[in-house]
Amino acid sequence: MEIKKTKEGFNTILFGFAFSPTLNQNITEVTRVAHYFDAELILMHVGAYNEQKEGEISRVINKTEYPDKVKEIIWKEGDPYSTIKNFVNNSDVDLLVLGAQQHETLYRFYVGSVARKLTRHVNCSVLLLINPSIKRKQCQHIVVNGLDNENTSATISQAFFAGHKLQSKQITVVEEIQDSELKISVEDDSSLKQAVKKESEITEREDKRVHQIINDIPKGLKKEIQLKTQSIFGRRGYSLGHYAEVVRADLLVINAPKNTNLFSRIFTRDIEFILSDLPTDLLIVRAS
Repeated sequence: MEIKKTKEGFNTILFGFAFSPTLNQNITEVTRVAHYFDAELILMHVGAYNEQKEGEISRVINKTEYPDKVKEIIWKEGDPYSTIKNFVNNSDVDLLVLGAQQHETLYRFYVGSVARKLTRHVNCSVLLLINPSIKRKQCQHIVVNGLDNENTSATISQAFFAGHKLQSKQITVVEEIQDSELKISVEDDSSLKQAVKKESEITEREDKRVHQIINDIPKGLKKEIQLKTQSIFGRRGYSLGHYAEVVRADLLVINAPKNTNLFSRIFTRDIEFILSDLPTDLLIVRAS
């Protein structure tokens, strides 16, 4: 299996904004992200332009801590999904930032159909923000998937980049392992011992694989960050999202699904568990 690597970091961020009640929080948060990631920020509104709207967004930008991070404001009319996708895939944007919404009755965050499609079909990484804030909330704990996948090396590298830039204290790499890998039916003490031994062997194997990836990450990105590896046996996607929720992670980082017409149905199903009930901000990394 060919391991895909990507250069840590992002150069150009695109944020698709709407004139919603959370406009101030969204713009403040995304300019802050651009600042900490040392990236340029492009703002795009899919909708009609008028001077009143331009004045409103300008006032919001000028109230932020980092107004100079905004390189350009683009106004385009059309279908939001197609407009954003076509712009991203024909530009130098390497991180698309989108806002998730909070369900009014269940108090859960979910991603609408436009954002769901964009996560699959844009040629860049995607950051979904579920709780933008005027006042900065430090990203203390990052959880990242450690799947045995060709893109995982790039995903873990970007997690450490984010952790370094956001001054995080801990990164946990979660190795999701299917229960079917055990292939042992526990019926008595003997089979129980076999299952425990097999689980230990798989955990050791996965830890070794993940540490090989981490060893290749620049030391500067790992400085002052506590590393933890965690093997979880269960349903992929659901197990990872549940773990991030239980430990109250501030950011969850995962591999992007393949952006082809025949992308893996299994991987899409896995990511849907997370998108259907976001436990925290989500960074979906697409390896270059």
